[in-house]
Amino acid sequence: MSKIMILTDSCCDIPKETIEELGITVLPFEITLDGKTFRETFDVTKQEFYEMMMKTNEVPKHSQISPSRFEEEYKRLYDEGYTDIISVSINSEGSGTFNNSIIGRDNFFENNSGAEKNIRIFNIDSRCYTIFYGYPIMESVKKIRKGASAEDIVAYLEEWFSVCAIYAVPYNLKYARKSGRISAAAAFSGELLGLKPIIEFADNKTTTVEKIRGEKNIVTRLVDCVEKRMTPQTPYIIIYGRDDALAKEVEKEMHKRTGKKAEMFSQIGSAVASNIGPDLVAVLVRRKNK
Repeated sequence: MSKIMILTDSCCDIPKETIEELGITVLPFEITLDGKTFRETFDVTKQEFYEMMMKTNEVPKHSQISPSRFEEEYKRLYDEGYTDIISVSINSEGSGTFNNSIIGRDNFFENNSGAEKNIRIFNIDSRCYTIFYGYPIMESVKKIRKGASAEDIVAYLEEWFSVCAIYAVPYNLKYARKSGRISAAAAFSGELLGLKPIIEFADNKTTTVEKIRGEKNIVTRLVDCVEKRMTPQTPYIIIYGRDDALAKEVEKEMHKRTGKKAEMFSQIGSAVASNIGPDLVAVLVRRKNK
């Protein structure tokens, strides 16, 4: 009988209580700010981290999850009798963590003779960030509890990662420019003219798809952008940072146009906020023609 575990990293932004409730294995990124290092999700709350960011001009730093950390976790799960591990990692173009998960897998099999006969490890690149992969991971656990096989889950996740996208409006680009991990933000010009980008996060890439003039136009222009690109009558997720006021306005406008309320609201964690800033609003949708 199969025993399946989903393993991921903390950039998935699944809340700590949900991680515990669903029994997901989450490896935390270590974040360093003002000389202090802590584990994302487990050592400080999201709100505490935002407050730390507001008290300093320093840009937070985070390191990759190492191959040895993955190998250690694979070995622990193997010893606990798991037959399948589905390892889902942060976008491989933004972090070396996905590649490290593969190195860790290879090292695990090399150092545990015969293990390949008793356990399978599936390594999946989420191609994106935050709840983009956190949400389908939560849904996957529910599917596993209903009897889905490892192959079923891998197919579901791969399909999700190929068709979905996040459309995000960062309120300013200070953190994105300093971190250098979001190419679309680094290349964007127009802030001095009062313009803000709508950035598409999908397929291991970031692309500026629209420009918004003035904060008062964020809600309508973001919803216009999303409505053009989403598959009609499919669920959507609202993503926000320090403040959810604009996120609620976006949901109100989305509900008015689609007749649907958000599937969930999700607050970005330390790793994402470190790279795009603590202030943004975004919508995660299933794209048309995908």
